[in-house]
Amino acid sequence: MSTQTPVLEIENLHVRFDTPDGEVHAVKGIDLHINPGQCVGIVGESGSGKSQSFLAAMGLLASNGKAQGAIRFRGRDILNLPRKTLNTVRGARMTMIFQDPLTSLTPHMRIGAQMAEVLAVHESLRGEAANQRSLEWLDRVRIPEAARRLRQYPHELSGGMRQRVMIAMAMLCEPELLIADEPTTALDVTVQAQVLDLIDELKKETGAAIALITHDMGVVARMCDHIHVMEKGAYVEDGAVDDIFYKPQNDYTKLLLDAMPRLDRQDRPGRVSLAPYTPAKDQKPVLDVHDVKVHFPVRMGGGLFPKVRPLRAVDGVSFSLGAGETLGVVGESGCGKSTLARAVLRLVPVNDGAVCWMGSNLLEVDKETLRKDRKDLQIVFQDPLASLDPRMSIGQSIAEPLKTFCPDMNHADRQAQVREMMARVDLDPAMINRYPHELSGGQNQRVGIARAMILKPKMVICDEAVSALDVSVQAQIIDLLIMLQKDFDLSMIFISHDLSVVREISHRVMVLYMGQVVELADRNAIYEDTRHPYTKALISAVPIPDPKTERERTRIPVDGDLPSPLDSGAALRYLASKRHDDEEKEQYRPKLIEVVPGHFVAEHDASPTSKGLHAA
Repeated sequence: MSTQTPVLEIENLHVRFDTPDGEVHAVKGIDLHINPGQCVGIVGESGSGKSQSFLAAMGLLASNGKAQGAIRFRGRDILNLPRKTLNTVRGARMTMIFQDPLTSLTPHMRIGAQMAEVLAVHESLRGEAANQRSLEWLDRVRIPEAARRLRQYPHELSGGMRQRVMIAMAMLCEPELLIADEPTTALDVTVQAQVLDLIDELKKETGAAIALITHDMGVVARMCDHIHVMEKGAYVEDGAVDDIFYKPQNDYTKLLLDAMPRLDRQDRPGRVSLAPYTPAKDQKPVLDVHDVKVHFPVRMGGGLFPKVRPLRAVDGVSFSLGAGETLGVVGESGCGKSTLARAVLRLVPVNDGAVCWMGSNLLEVDKETLRKDRKDLQIVFQDPLASLDPRMSIGQSIAEPLKTFCPDMNHADRQAQVREMMARVDLDPAMINRYPHELSGGQNQRVGIARAMILKPKMVICDEAVSALDVSVQAQIIDLLIMLQKDFDLSMIFISHDLSVVREISHRVMVLYMGQVVELADRNAIYEDTRHPYTKALISAVPIPDPKTERERTRIPVDGDLPSPLDSGAALRYLASKRHDDEEKEQYRPKLIEVVPGHFVAEHDASPTSKGLHAA
């Protein structure tokens, strides 16, 4: 037992909310303490009460919430203090980083003004002194061109850059406690790795205590000394990080660990395994995509004759897909994954190339032919709530494709098919008349899958279909997709930024960088025989839910953010020897080379350095 005086102590904390449906008991008598220089992880799924515990400590509960118990910061009880008194502690000695920096930063204020406001309130620092402190912290969180960033607005920065600004603002007054609430959930894996490394470095430099709130067991394994596992408002288990991972006692803890897809294994034990894909020699692909390009014209500047430059969202992508095969498509935000999916389905204009479905080029067929083909081509979107009509019951949403493509089917037969499909995707058919807002995120995603599968299509594109779900629900959806693929002999394109999930569900994996393919291989070869430096960087950035493995891993750093796709030479970051600076001249396009049978790698320089690869 540590003899240190805790920075934060929570005793018998209860948080309740008054709602129209009665009282909600969100946090049920939890106890916790965090020592100086310690990182404590609070792990659990959505709705478990993780965030509400610390919002109570910060005095940020919603107006209908009330907290009881004791929360002591450096021995002083701060629970339910008046706002003016609490402001002497929060924001200076105790700070919080929120999940979405865009909603936490003031959109109409420049970054420098927002940082200066913190220093003026808590340290009475103004003018040049405040500007220098802000510059110093932007440099410490490795933001390039810090002086220019101070003059920019939040919307002018990337997601990773905004998150680093939030960390800098939280650390301006060198707090004793930093509360990080899902600080990397919305970030790409390479940016996540940078942010986690940054938080860890700042902890070592300043000795700050850290409360890390997350549902990602890989992040916890990488960052934390001690873990509290939270379910339905209560801690069900806590202990040292190695004890929780290697000797879990509670069934819920075991469920969380078992549900996590892992980069270092093909399949999760006890889950549905992917059926092997072995095409016959003379079997032709159901989908053949050749040199597809999607460029969006972007006006640069004003005036009567503004310059127009192409944004190369997809810049010459080729691949094939066999019957019953799943192709995983991975890459960071802005690499062209979703645009490629929409190009394949002809949902966006395509500048060049061919998309051959069953031998027919979808980019050349007339609207009536395309409409008939759409019966066999379906898509499941990332946000199920946004893709479902809130005015339609889930039964109506699932039945809508039948009404469009099977107009002669009577109402009773449609209802029977809808109920059958609901049961197939583990939705209670009795819920047929409920509306999307009455269902959980996982249930709504099942509705989206049922709607896509109701016509028994030959191909389905899943566009980040599990990225917004809790790990246990994510595991269920992955199992469901694998089972449906076996039942329907379905071909799938599975798009994700999570390489662990992609390995579990895909037969082959295609890696995109700035609208181009940099590596394409079997799901095992892409991880065990990685050839392209960008793929290596992606894989090394993914945290593995195993503390010992995480401590021993060597990471390949990637500095900064993805370059702008408006830069004609952006895709040549790994082949800089072929790049030229003439904006009007066509840039060289790296060729895909088959290094071993079935394993394709884009040309790249022999020893590219990570420095500057993602320069802002």
